[in-house]
Amino acid sequence: MSLKRKTFQTALSNDATQPACPIGSGNYSAVLGVCVFLVAAIWVVFGQTLHCEFVNYDDDEQIYEHPMVKNGLSLQGVVWVFTHSDDGHWIPLNKISHMLDCQFYGLKPGGHHLTNVLLHTVSVIVLFLVLRRMTGFLWRSAFVAAVFAIHPLRVESVAWVAERKDVLSGFFFMLTLWAYVGYVRRTQIRGQQSSMRKLFYGFQPLTSVDYWFALLFFACGLMSKAMVATLPLLLLLLDYWPLHRFLRPEPVAAKDKKKLLPVFQRLIFEKIPFLVLIIAAGVGLLFSRDRNNVVVAVALQTGRGLASHSDLSLMVRTGHALLTPLVYLKQMFFPARLVVFSPPHQSVSPLEMFMAVMLLTAISVLILARRRKQPYLVTGWFWYLVMLAPVLMLIQNGTEVRCDRYTYLPQIGLYILLTWTVVELTVSWRSRRWVLGGGATVVLAVLIACARIQTAYWRDSESLWTHALACTSNNTVAHNNLGDAFYQQGRMDEAIVQFQKTLAINPNNAEANYDLGNAFFKQGRMDEAIAQFHKTLAINVNNTDVHYNNADVHNNLGNIFLRQGRMDEAVAQFQEALAINPKNADAQYNLGNAFRRQGGVNEAIAQFQKALAIKPQFAEAHYNLGNAFLQQGQVDEAIAHFQKALTIKPNYVEARNNLAWVLATCPQASLRNGIEAVKLAEQANQLTGGENPVVLCTLAAAFGEAGRFPEAIETAQRALQLAEAQSNTTLAGTLQSQLKLYQAGIPFHGAEQVP
Repeated sequence: MSLKRKTFQTALSNDATQPACPIGSGNYSAVLGVCVFLVAAIWVVFGQTLHCEFVNYDDDEQIYEHPMVKNGLSLQGVVWVFTHSDDGHWIPLNKISHMLDCQFYGLKPGGHHLTNVLLHTVSVIVLFLVLRRMTGFLWRSAFVAAVFAIHPLRVESVAWVAERKDVLSGFFFMLTLWAYVGYVRRTQIRGQQSSMRKLFYGFQPLTSVDYWFALLFFACGLMSKAMVATLPLLLLLLDYWPLHRFLRPEPVAAKDKKKLLPVFQRLIFEKIPFLVLIIAAGVGLLFSRDRNNVVVAVALQTGRGLASHSDLSLMVRTGHALLTPLVYLKQMFFPARLVVFSPPHQSVSPLEMFMAVMLLTAISVLILARRRKQPYLVTGWFWYLVMLAPVLMLIQNGTEVRCDRYTYLPQIGLYILLTWTVVELTVSWRSRRWVLGGGATVVLAVLIACARIQTAYWRDSESLWTHALACTSNNTVAHNNLGDAFYQQGRMDEAIVQFQKTLAINPNNAEANYDLGNAFFKQGRMDEAIAQFHKTLAINVNNTDVHYNNADVHNNLGNIFLRQGRMDEAVAQFQEALAINPKNADAQYNLGNAFRRQGGVNEAIAQFQKALAIKPQFAEAHYNLGNAFLQQGQVDEAIAHFQKALTIKPNYVEARNNLAWVLATCPQASLRNGIEAVKLAEQANQLTGGENPVVLCTLAAAFGEAGRFPEAIETAQRALQLAEAQSNTTLAGTLQSQLKLYQAGIPFHGAEQVP
């Protein structure tokens, strides 16, 4: 029997040299020890994320503000994720995973981070086991898995909740490899028992359970992130090494030669079902309801949507595509100054492009020249290039040129290449074990330290963007998001500074103009806010990509006019917002408020009801609809909506106060409930610190209805003192008249409106 045939028969337990831990050696204690170490290392690096917050970069839009996701898992939500694309990508399992997190953890970020860490941990362990299963080398496989587990370039994928798609698709990617290797191993064993013939008659893979599991896991991976679409090519690389399936099989009888498929053709044919699944994933996006993003179904893009690089020439994009693999290669060895977003450079010199082409070509040629003696070089290098291809700037249409997360799966190939190369180069060294063991220990210790520091930057939005600004220049995304972080904390002066810095770099940044307008609005600087909103509209007027964002600008302008008492202008702005986006619940609600202040109660009720039809859990709309019904004398309807508002928002002071007032003072005796009114009013009083005269007025009325007149008198007197101190003469007059009733032992009834 020839050497080639021997190698083919024992492909899974032999390599270029005899494996240190061949399959079936029973070294299970070492395997278990490696798994424990991998878990511990991951926990040391990423355990801190359980105390991290959400960040204001996709976490808001994709999780805690997403109308479908934040409410947890539901049948409606599951149907939605399978019929809608996500920023141009059909990845329903990713959204379902976030729904499950919201179901179990609510909006507590620690639980969401825990899921990311657990998925990454399982992926690392499966990678170790599948490498050992393919190659038979325990310690090499362990080192590759360890570097993959804790390299600083992994931080973005694991510590960023919204980047769940990386760790989720990685989880299914590893399971696909495991199932595929199981299929190959079992078919080779069967082939040895039947002179290999059954492997080549017809399409035998469909009779293998492992093969079906590989297809299932691959389908799940595609529904988690489209980047795994390169997996069929990767499987061909694994067929070459370490599975050695390109070697010729045992001879077969002459009568069977016509039935025998050529080896390479068979391996290609074997991948057809995987290609069918890729097409199916594209069709899934094609028939999702966001059909404006159909182009992604063809390209299977990754990244942050279709915000394109159309402002960059083909030459510039080609230059970036050539440089990117080399930049990631450098970062693998020197993972410093890593940031979540780095502004793209607008030009690549011809010399840089030429040097990149020459270097990539030289590496590839050298590796191909060494393919017979060192076949792992081919698999490792082309694993890297093939899996990186979808996120090179030439193809990918996002706003980022390079991102740490794009290296999540591709760099595994480089870890394999380098690990096997180093071990083989040192095979003749006397103290080889000590040198390699010590070197591996130092490398992993340094990576753990660096990754822990990098992970700490993700503790909150302020830390994340402050670090980004320290490492980059002219970073409008970092300035604007840091401003948003300050805005959310109520630090308006600091927020305004960051928004202005964004506009100093790019005056035509509509988002920064809009955010600056909001900050001015919060500070009561109405004229400046109006100016910023008008600038936003001027920038966006011809930009269909931000068409719906204009609705928010008009809505905010309407709010300013509403606050200034300019009712006609406010109504016009709200109506303009609704003309752009009829499903804008906030604009419907605000238009209802404007109509109500104009005296159009019926029109207000209609608008509040439209807002609730769009957004049923809109507590403020329920509250104001209750007020409008109360104004019309429909007390039972008012009570129902006040109660609904409190169900949605239990600490809603105004709704609690108004419901207590109605239950205490309603002219209809059948609707009054003094005991419940006292309970509600006391809770409202506690929430306001006992210093709100309106709430104290309601509490006094509730005490009166409950027959507790001494407490009603005392509470009304306290409310009167506060009203007079605040120069609220209208409320003071109301309290004086009510106080006389309580002193006479008579409850106050008949009011249609809350004081």
